[in-house]
Amino acid sequence: MRPLALALNAGIALGLVPRDSLEPLRGKTISLDVTDLGLEVRVEYAASGFRPSPHRPDVTIRSSVSGFLALLLRREDADTLFFSRRLVMTGDTDLGLVVKNVLDAIDWHQMKRGLPPPLRALLSRRPTATGSRPPGL
Repeated sequence: MRPLALALNAGIALGLVPRDSLEPLRGKTISLDVTDLGLEVRVEYAASGFRPSPHRPDVTIRSSVSGFLALLLRREDADTLFFSRRLVMTGDTDLGLVVKNVLDAIDWHQMKRGLPPPLRALLSRRPTATGSRPPGL
């Protein structure tokens, strides 16, 4: 899917993702499978950046929308999601750990500063004392 590749490349261009952290991904196909949407997106990393990939994935990471958002917004870490079976990884698990480390290396505070105020406010919301999350997260 082209929008994901474009977003990932924009993150690289803006300095949100350290380019050297991506080198282990070169030539590898990563599949993100959003189970509750029935959506699978495959991308590969090459010298020119991320691009959609028709190839068989080297690693597949499966979760629901809420699981991926919890991971990306750092509301829950990958280990918690994995051990609670809300995130499933198949294929090259070493490559999956590289993907996890790349996510951990993203400068989320810098990313949030570039967003419109309403979206920045939504992404900054924290769970309440009862553990409930904003709607949809």
